[in-house]
This record gives sequence, C-alpha cells and structure tokens, in this order.
Amino acid sequence: MLDVTVIEDAEAAAVSLDPIRARLLAELAAGPASAAMLAGKVGLPRQKVNYHLKTLERHGLVELAGERRKGNVTERMMRATAASYVISPQALAAVQPDPDRFRDQLSARWLLALGARLVRDVGSLLTGAAKARQRLATYALDGEVTFASAADRAAFIEELTAGVSALIRKYHDGDAEAGRPHRIVVAVHPTLRPEAVAQTETEAVTRTGPEAVPQTGAGAGAEAGPEAVEAPAGPETTH
Repeated sequence: MLDVTVIEDAEAAAVSLDPIRARLLAELAAGPASAAMLAGKVGLPRQKVNYHLKTLERHGLVELAGERRKGNVTERMMRATAASYVISPQALAAVQPDPDRFRDQLSARWLLALGARLVRDVGSLLTGAAKARQRLATYALDGEVTFASAADRAAFIEELTAGVSALIRKYHDGDAEAGRPHRIVVAVHPTLRPEAVAQTETEAVTRTGPEAVPQTGAGAGAEAGPEAVEAPAGPETTH
C-alpha cells in the first residue's frame, strides 16, 4: 500500500468523493476487509457495499488482497491502494488554477494556485516514475517560525528572497545540454491553529458517515474560518 497517491482521472475523483465510498476507503486503509465485514461498519446491506467496492476497484482505488472461505461462501478481501488520496487539479483540467495567469507574491490565492500546480506536476511525475520503475528525485523542507512582529516577518522574507535568488543565480545553467530543469517553490503562510485543524478533520469524518449528505454551496468550502485574512504570505519563488 502506498502512503499517498494522486487521483488524476475525473471519474475516479467523482467516485472517491461519494461519502459512502470515502468511508469505505478509510476503513480499507486500516486493513483488508470483505463486503460483509464492512456492511455493519457503514450501515449498509452487504450487496450495496459490494457494489461500491466494485466501483472503487474499477477505478483503481481498492484492490484484491486475498480470499477466504466462510462456510460455503468465498469472501473477497479488499484493501485500499493507498493510505490517503489527493485529487489532482488535472481531474478538473478545464478549470484548474494557472499560476502564470496572475502572478502576485503577496496573494494567498496565487499561493494556492502554486500549490495546486505542485500537486498536479508531482502527481504526474510519480505516475511516470512508477511506470518506468524509477525513483523520483525530489526534496521538501517544512518548518515553522514565530515572528515577534510584522517587521520581523518582512525582514525574514527579504532575507529569504535574497538567499534563494542567490542560490538560483549560482547553480542555474541555461546552456547545459544535458541539464534537467527543476521547479522551486518557497511559501510562507500563517499556521492553522490546532483547533481549526481538528474541526476540519471532524467535519470530514461526519460527511463520510453512513448518513452523510454531500454539501454544496459556500458552506461546504469555507476557506479558513472567522480568523482568516488574506495577509501577505511572503515570496513564492519559482524557476
């Protein structure tokens, strides 16, 4: 089982977003189970669970883990193909964000567009690397810093921009015939408060329960909550 996989197909994305199927994926990420075993957990008849499992299997979201005999019946034990899933903007190709359409280093929405492109590009690279049976060379740095003041944040961003820009100038060789371009994304944004993260996770679990009803409209996609502001987020350096 992969730790995380990217869903690039629009139909697979729609299948995964169904509340019941999302609940089944969560159960199967915890370990293999049959339709009969899952029926009691999600509050549905075994036949309906089996229908959902076949749909998930058809789109590569679950796979056969093995079979077991139970009386006169052979049960198919299914498992999730990954512990977690990310939907690529490629699944909504016609309306996916385009960071090149509007560049603003101090825009939270431009940062979001950069993040969406990162998911799309790395997802496609992972798919290609898996087919070629090759390792994908990537690097990520994740950290947290508390600024005492807005002035300190501005000074940090200025030094960060200068440092990254200097590294790019030092190592970039546009004339290298065998060179492989790499993209660099540096982002600074306020950290979500723990209670906000916990609330988001609780709402996600509630929406994937047996009685869940898909939400639509503004209430289903609130950006951050009452404390959210589109404050200057710092540089997003790309190359």
